[in-house]
Amino acid sequence: MGSSRWSDDEYQERASVRKKSGKDAFEHNEDIRAGRAQSGVHQKMNPRGVIVRESRDSEAHPDSHAVAVLFDVTGSMQSVPRVLQANLPRLMNLLIDKGYLEHPQIMVGAIGDATCDQAPLQIGQFESGIEIEEDLGKLYLEGGGGGHITESYELAMYFMAWHTALDCYEKRGKKGYLFIIGDEAPYPNVKRKEIKAVIGDGIQGDIPLPDVIEKLRQRYEVYYIIPKMTHHWGNEEIRKRWVDLLGQNVLRLEDPAGICELIASVIGLTEEKVDPDSVESDLEAAGTSQSVARAVRASVVPVASRGRR
Repeated sequence: MGSSRWSDDEYQERASVRKKSGKDAFEHNEDIRAGRAQSGVHQKMNPRGVIVRESRDSEAHPDSHAVAVLFDVTGSMQSVPRVLQANLPRLMNLLIDKGYLEHPQIMVGAIGDATCDQAPLQIGQFESGIEIEEDLGKLYLEGGGGGHITESYELAMYFMAWHTALDCYEKRGKKGYLFIIGDEAPYPNVKRKEIKAVIGDGIQGDIPLPDVIEKLRQRYEVYYIIPKMTHHWGNEEIRKRWVDLLGQNVLRLEDPAGICELIASVIGLTEEKVDPDSVESDLEAAGTSQSVARAVRASVVPVASRGRR
């Protein structure tokens, strides 16, 4: 997947057509809310039976690099994908025009709760062009969850660890990027019955989450982002749980409007394409507001403090 090229003009044209027709960018979600579609995962975003989602090189992208962005869409988190959709051109322009990542292939997906939600996991393809926005439009922003402080992040991480293939890693030894955006904690184990029900794999038993993360981190730089707009922004217990799992790769974002800028800045810093001291000025030069640029600069401090690799 991911053989097309990003075009701001194509994005703006789609936005104009939607405005004239009165359609929402998240069409599948709106169809469900209006009773035009059955609740649940869009067929093209359904992980069940998927052998592998691939980020592969192509003539247009001979040096492809995988980036996955998975949103918790339970409770207050269901509004965060709209922030990315509205600012997708800024993300792509920061990555491509600034040279942070010349040939990004971006997967979007959504995370719910496998104990109670109709759409506990939604997974798109790795794409390089307007198909990224098309996949966003297929997400169901369920807004469910189980009324506690755990969601099925571990199920998403299992899929990413066992059901993705990346040329950036397999050919060039470069890890992909995985950003999980949420505000709650994962369950301690990936449950065998949930893997079977949601993904279709038959395994012998539950898998401890640390084992899943160990396999996942062989091929991905994994980050967990907690944006301030969420219910559990200040919950230290949740933050500590993620820090125990991912260390410094747990980032808190004061201004949720900066989700795209934060993703781009983390990649730019990790790829050594931007200096820690110039993150804020780079963002402002790209059209980001001063307040958002400042919030992103504060959020990436843990990444910048690791120094150059």
